[in-house]
Parts: sequence; C-alpha cells; structure tokens
Amino acid sequence: MFTKTLSTLVLSTLLLSSAASAETPQDFLATYAASAKAQGNFSGFNAERGKLFFNQTHGNDWSCASCHTANPTQTGKHAKTGKALDPLAPSANAARFTSPKKVEKWFKRNCNDVLDRECSALEKGDVITYLLTFNK
Repeated sequence: MFTKTLSTLVLSTLLLSSAASAETPQDFLATYAASAKAQGNFSGFNAERGKLFFNQTHGNDWSCASCHTANPTQTGKHAKTGKALDPLAPSANAARFTSPKKVEKWFKRNCNDVLDRECSALEKGDVITYLLTFNK
C-alpha cells in the first residue's frame, strides 16, 4: 500500500514537472500519454474520439464546440458571457498549447463546465490530437 502510494506520488510529481516544461502541442501529448499509460489500458490518442468528445454535450448543455465552434480554426464566443475566444486549433492560433499554466487552467475550468469534472489525460490527448488535424 505504501509502495503504491509512493509510486503514484513520484509519478505525479514527474508528470507535473514534465507538463510545466511543455511548450508545444506535441509536448503536451507526450505528457498526457505518460499519464494515460500510468493509468493503464492506453493504446494511443485518437482524433476521431477527440472529435466526438469535442462536439458532445456529455449530458449537460454545453460542449467544447459550444464556445469554440465546430470549426476550431474560427473565432469562438463564450456561450454565457459572449466574450470572443481566439481560435483553438494550433494551426490557426500558434499561441495555443504553448503555456503549461494556461493549458492546465483552461482544461480544468472548461472540463468542469462541460463535464462537471476534470478531463482525464486520455480525453485531453484525444482533443489535442483532434485539434491538430485542422489546417488553417
């Protein structure tokens, strides 16, 4: 029990330090892959699964696309506040997925808005993989 807890703590620390140094979408994918592998049953990220996740409402009123549009190369608009949102796809907005602090902040906030919980590493990786399929 103690060994498993210690292993989980060490792995979490390594993943957090890895995420803190990520600077490209591929860096985030590597970090999320390591986390998903540690959780078991990981066979890779999937853009189709990411597309489905991005566009589903997950039993609530909002989906990712509610604010970021079904075409994430376009400017979005927050569903509640109306605030304009820069394109989410890295091909349309090179600043996306370059700051670990921002990526984790927005995944945490937006996943809680859409899912009522934080997203898993697999879900985050699938969504980024999907977003990387867009060309501007």
